[in-house]
Amino acid sequence: MRKVLQKGLIILVLLVIWASGCGVETEIEEIGEMEEVVSAEKEWGDAPDFTLPDLEGNSLTLSDFKGRVIILNFWATWCPPCRKEIPDFVELYEKYKDEGLLIIGVNLDRGDSRTVKQFSKNYKINYPIVLGNVNVTQDYGGIRGIPTTFVIDRKGNIKKKYVGYRPKATFEGVVKILLEIL
Repeated sequence: MRKVLQKGLIILVLLVIWASGCGVETEIEEIGEMEEVVSAEKEWGDAPDFTLPDLEGNSLTLSDFKGRVIILNFWATWCPPCRKEIPDFVELYEKYKDEGLLIIGVNLDRGDSRTVKQFSKNYKINYPIVLGNVNVTQDYGGIRGIPTTFVIDRKGNIKKKYVGYRPKATFEGVVKILLEIL
């Protein structure tokens, strides 16, 4: 009986860890208000800018997309909650890209980008994927768990931060507000 209880407890603990994402904790952080005042001389908001290589070896610079609402998703191919979010991001991007939404996946796999390329093809990822590094994870507050997703407004300001899996409706609600599609 005792061994059955121990196995049950281990299974419960593993399920809780899996459900909360691939990191140590799950959190929602409100970053600022939905409305803001930005000084006229500020060209890009508070989202740390970066230039990273995409899967084709081209450079992608975040601030080049000023004027678009950006979902910035830190993820890895080996992370089950990350995999669960991807079909939702594919749908959101398809639905709102013409309204001004951009999704950028910042992949944190270590090693060969060919694995990420094949994964992207298998999951039919229709948005840009860049290869992350230690600098960008530190610039975004030290990514402690994945998926970690930031929602950035048209002026380059971080509006929301989510650590752990979130359903499509969570992102869609924020995106619709920022795209002013209500």
